[in-house]
Amino acid sequence: MDSANPSRETPDVLVLPTMTDVPRDEDGAPVLEGTVEVMLVRVEGESGGERRVALAFSTVVRLVEAMGEEQPWVAIPTEKLEDALRGSGAQAILLDPQLAEGSGAPTNG
Repeated sequence: MDSANPSRETPDVLVLPTMTDVPRDEDGAPVLEGTVEVMLVRVEGESGGERRVALAFSTVVRLVEAMGEEQPWVAIPTEKLEDALRGSGAQAILLDPQLAEGSGAPTNG
């Protein structure tokens, strides 16, 4: 899977926006039973075709700055990200995107 920002050092854990809230226990840790629908967006590829990419952020603060406080999210160890996204339809990962308001219609992943 491609990374849209390969020159930056990747953190140990990435924060991905999800389509719905992730259940959490009383300590705030996510309770992951089953699957989580991560947010995918369509972006224009270098050759002009569209690609579905998974959005990922290096910190919760960056996710909130880009998507707002109400955006649900899940943290995934970077080393497990490719396995976690398998079957989602994501063709690449976009790290720390600066999103314009109303840009890209999210799709389920």
